[in-house]
Order: sequence, then structure tokens, then C-alpha cells
Amino acid sequence: MTPAFGLIIVGDEILSGKRSDKHLPKVIELLAQRGLSLSWMRLVGDDRERITEALREAFASGNAVFCCGGIGATPDDHTRQCAAAALGVDLALHPEAELLIEARMRDLAAERGEVFDPLRADNVHRFNMGVFPVGARIIPNPYNRIPGFSCDGPGGGQVHFLPGFPVMAWPMIEGVLDTVYAHCHRHGAWLERSVIVFGAMEATLTPLMEQIERDHPVKVFSLPSVDHPEFGRHIELGVKGASVAVVTAYAELLAGLAGHGAQLGPEMVRS
Repeated sequence: MTPAFGLIIVGDEILSGKRSDKHLPKVIELLAQRGLSLSWMRLVGDDRERITEALREAFASGNAVFCCGGIGATPDDHTRQCAAAALGVDLALHPEAELLIEARMRDLAAERGEVFDPLRADNVHRFNMGVFPVGARIIPNPYNRIPGFSCDGPGGGQVHFLPGFPVMAWPMIEGVLDTVYAHCHRHGAWLERSVIVFGAMEATLTPLMEQIERDHPVKVFSLPSVDHPEFGRHIELGVKGASVAVVTAYAELLAGLAGHGAQLGPEMVRS
């Protein structure tokens, strides 16, 4: 079965407005490229209690969840510790992460023309970036080799922990989607069809939408707009789901709109 996909974004800098979130639209895009969709997202500041609560719920959800941010080793990075607390397990240096981090530090020393010293204080500290909840699996990082990690929850939720930096996180998310969830890809199997409706009220069209959802295994959506630059006041009305079901349900939607005498505009297809 295909799990529901969720996204947790961690960081005070987003809530304070110092930085704008870029992960949400990108994760939606990466999922859509594989015929998948995002079911929910949650934004949490750098507060251990709130992060732990969010992760505990994610682990219990049965969902596939990407968690971006807070896995570094500075005082305001709490995600690794909160993941362990949510799972009720200890933290430990992951042996494979240790090797990857050491390889990265050796490369950096070589670039600077220095001899790598594993006992130097800053190098010892960097190994904290590989301290993960016991039982975690690493997520390769093609940007700089400092890995992320994945953990399974008692409720079937799988949470994949990634850096906050988009240049690192996005390729890592793609890697997880194309390995762990490759069997869930639905290229050509998922479809969304919609039409622009002018001069109609949502309340008038609600019985039609409810009837279509009763008769077909699809989701009906209604997106009203009052000031669209091209269409002005209108409703984008459509259905989404498995392509075979959408074709039949959309035809019924159009027939129902015709019965209401609705004025229709352009149609849109997304797959």
C-alpha cells in the first residue's frame, strides 16, 4: 500500500520570518513527479517539547514523513535528540556515519593542505552529526557526505531526517523516494482534472460534489477565487485520484455542471 506522505519543517528562522520556507513547494513537486502527493505538513520552532511531540505523532501515524532541519550539532539543533526521545531509545554514534564524517573531514584537511587530526576539538565535535537514535538507518548525502537518517516508529510511521539546507535535503529526499518508496510510484496512474466555472456559488454545487464522491473513489476539490488576474471571480472545480476513476467521475461532473447551466472556462489536466 502507498503510505500518506507528510512533511515536518523545523526552525525558529522560518517562524520569525528571517528565512522563507522552500521545502514545502519542492516536496510537493518531487512527489508529483512520481505520481504521489503530500497529505500534510507541520512547522515547528526550535523547541524540544514541541519537536518531540510532532515526531511522536509522526512515528505513530503510519505515514512516510520527511523532517527537514535541526540535525546539526550546534546548541539550537534538537531534532536528533527529540527523535530519540520520541522513540524512547538512546543516541549513539552510527558506525557508517562515523566513517562518512571522517572521510569528509579528511577531504577538507587535504583541501587546506593540512594533516587530518581526529583528536582536534572541532573534529571530535563534528562526529556529533553522526549521533543518531539507536536503530537508525543513514540517508546518503551527495552534497558533502554528512548523512541524514531514517527511523521506524512503533505505529508504522517512517520518518526521514534531513538537513535544513535545500541543496542537501532535496537530493536526499529524491534518493529516499526512488529507493524506499520506488514501489509506490504511480506514473500515469494518478490524474487530476478540473474546469474553471464562472457565475456559480459553491453552496449550489456542493450537492453535485457530494454525489460524485459517493459514486466514485475520487476526491472532489473546489478552489474559489475572487480576484484572479485572468479569470476574475470563479471556481476551479475538479476531481483527482486513480486515472480510470477520474475519467468517469469528471465526465459526470461536467454533465452535472451543464445541468446547473454553469458557464465553463478552460479545463486543466495534471498527472
